[in-house]
Amino acid sequence: MKSEKGELFISAKIRIRESDIAESFIRASGPGGQNVNKVATAVQLRFFAYRAGLPHDIFTRLIKLAGQKATKEGEILIEASRFRLQEKNRQDARERLVSLIKKAAEPPSPKRRKTKPTKGSIERRLKTKNIRSEVKKARSKVTPD
Repeated sequence: MKSEKGELFISAKIRIRESDIAESFIRASGPGGQNVNKVATAVQLRFFAYRAGLPHDIFTRLIKLAGQKATKEGEILIEASRFRLQEKNRQDARERLVSLIKKAAEPPSPKRRKTKPTKGSIERRLKTKNIRSEVKKARSKVTPD
C-alpha cells in the first residue's frame, strides 16, 4: 500500500483517489481512562466506492465482502480504534480498506463441476450399508420358532 500524489495504490490497475476517502476522528470506546475520554484517537474511514471508478464486478464483490460495513449508497465504513495513537489507527483503517479491495479484485474461484459417483463407489457404499445392516440385525433378540 503506497500513497502517491493523492492516490492510494492498490494494484497496477486499481488506484484510489484521496478525494474518495473521508476520515473523521472520534473518541475510542472501552478501557483507557482519561486518555479515552479526552483524545479522539479512533478513526472512522468512509470510502465512497460508488464514485471511485472501480470496475463493476470488483465493485459488486467489494460491497458483498464489506457486508454490514457497506451502506445502501455504496459507501464503506471502517472504524479503527485498536491503537492509542491516531496516526496508527488511521494507517490501520487504510490497510484494512486496501486488503478488502485487493480481496474483491481477485477473480472468484471457478465453481465445482458436479460429477456422478462411479459405479464402483456406489457398489462399495451399498456393500458397507448391507454389512452394517446385518451387524445390527445380529444384535436383536432371537425368537424361537
